Amino acid sequence: MNPDEQSWPALLKRCFGFASFRPLQREIIRETIAGRDVLALLPTGGGKSLCFQLPALLRPGLTVVVSPLIALMKDQVDALQAAGIAATFLNSSLAAGESRPRLRGLHQGEYRLLYAAPERLMLSGFLQDLQRWNVNLFAVDEAHCISEWGHDFRPEYRQLSQLRTLFPGVPMMALTATATARVREDIVQQLHLREPSRFVASFNRPNLTYRVMAKAKPARQVLEFLRPRPRESGIVYCQSRKGAEALAAQLNENNIPARPYHAGLTPRQRTENQELFLRDEVRVICATIAFGMGINKPNVRFVVHYDLPKNIEGYYQETGRAGRDGLPAECLLLFSPGDAIKQQRFIEEKPPAEQRVAREQLQQIIHYADSSACRRRELLRYFGETFPGDNCGGCDNCLLPRATFDGTQAALKFLSCVYRAVQKTGFGFGLNHIVEILTGAETDAIRRWRHETLSTYGIGGEHNRAAWQAIGRELIRLGYLRQAAEKFSVLELTPEGRAALSDRRTIVLTKPVAAPAAPEKRARAGEIACDESLFDQLRRLRKQLADQQNLPAYIVFSDVALRQMARYYPTSQDDFLRISGVGEKKLAEYGAAFLAEIAAWLQTHPRQIFADDSFTTPHSR
Repeated sequence: MNPDEQSWPALLKRCFGFASFRPLQREIIRETIAGRDVLALLPTGGGKSLCFQLPALLRPGLTVVVSPLIALMKDQVDALQAAGIAATFLNSSLAAGESRPRLRGLHQGEYRLLYAAPERLMLSGFLQDLQRWNVNLFAVDEAHCISEWGHDFRPEYRQLSQLRTLFPGVPMMALTATATARVREDIVQQLHLREPSRFVASFNRPNLTYRVMAKAKPARQVLEFLRPRPRESGIVYCQSRKGAEALAAQLNENNIPARPYHAGLTPRQRTENQELFLRDEVRVICATIAFGMGINKPNVRFVVHYDLPKNIEGYYQETGRAGRDGLPAECLLLFSPGDAIKQQRFIEEKPPAEQRVAREQLQQIIHYADSSACRRRELLRYFGETFPGDNCGGCDNCLLPRATFDGTQAALKFLSCVYRAVQKTGFGFGLNHIVEILTGAETDAIRRWRHETLSTYGIGGEHNRAAWQAIGRELIRLGYLRQAAEKFSVLELTPEGRAALSDRRTIVLTKPVAAPAAPEKRARAGEIACDESLFDQLRRLRKQLADQQNLPAYIVFSDVALRQMARYYPTSQDDFLRISGVGEKKLAEYGAAFLAEIAAWLQTHPRQIFADDSFTTPHSR
């Protein structure tokens, strides 16, 4: 460790209130300080922002952060200013009168960090200003937006490829939470990164619990999920604007404060609804995927997918908005095969070149939803990571494994039906058509191909259509059938399926997903046991102070900090400084109020003792 590096922990604590670095942060900062290009893939909540914020304090000049969302810029700048760090943002939300003093400050070198959207950054006049502002780093956040192979491609990000030519001597940092190997290579090429140092953290979010529930009366299911969580806030993702509006209205009717968020609202409505959520005035945001990327609210305790996501990358990123503070959070997906059919229709509206990839991605998320395997392992495998161990202890399939049954007879009927249909017509059919043959349906397609004459027609009366669809999907997932990615998603037997049919081998199937049990009482990753009544009292104090300053409550202190206060009962400034997120600025601004509240509490309430009462602080966030 070089002498300069020895000073980093003191700066980390003084400015950000953290006692130690999270995985890979120190290494990324080291490469950045050395002036090298960096590609960093850190999961949501893994501390990406600190990787450019700390170097901004260690070197002269201006760090420019490229960010796609206005909300993220304001949020991060509010947090930096609350920590006493000179930062600002420029975007379309500002009136001319608000922009001018910020530009004046930039010309005078008053700021360490500037947040800007790519379209603002690449204006010719703005680029000329940047060349006078002594830029020492370009940090491109949400860098996967630059890749057409990513799940959230934004054409305006492609303009950033010019930065290397315009600023050849300025190092670049590309950061993302979600990118496959292919997307990572595309980021390097599009930004013209020069032999970048690459850092890929684990995709595992141990504090998140993943569940899938069979979708039936989904609005009621969401209500039943929310009622045992009266103090928690979260996001419900809906496929349509209409669905988001209807669900928000229904939640409000049931005394759960909720607001919709989608592209059909005016910018003012979206901003207002988002601010209410960030300030804990509203518990639930019912949103299309337009909401959430870069939202800095760390105490989102749940993410519900009301409808099936389009792909695993989007699902991973959306669930990653839960539990950013490292405390336990829940991710629930409501799954219905009907949602998959809706997604197929959307795919058919895409240009032909995009349809094959979209179908492959849809099949992957359907397999994830249907799978009886560990959901954490399935997610990590998608990103090329292997999860160690047999049971993650944090998904429905590991916590309450689904029952299996001897599905040989049903499986052989299904495989035989696929074989007979191809044999009669010379080409294959989709899953729904095979199910219609098995259940003896009378459709135009069956009559057209004379499939009512097949020996397998109507032999599946023991199961309904939904059950046969689930069996078909599991046979695909188990490798007995292959589903083509072309327009009609035709089924065909694999060599494994042919062997099973000819040998009549035993096939074990899993019962479909059902409603999960009530939240179980178990130790969960990231949990901080504390005096819950004092925690509630401190939350009220935090909200009061935040409202006085017109800030979201978490800018004052995170839930992690409050839970530590309600566990260790700090009564001196030295003790208070040991709380996660308490730096010198926050001690000076809020320390007296919180210390007084804790002291008053202890006069009328007994101090609770916890099994592990050692006073430690977690890594930086």
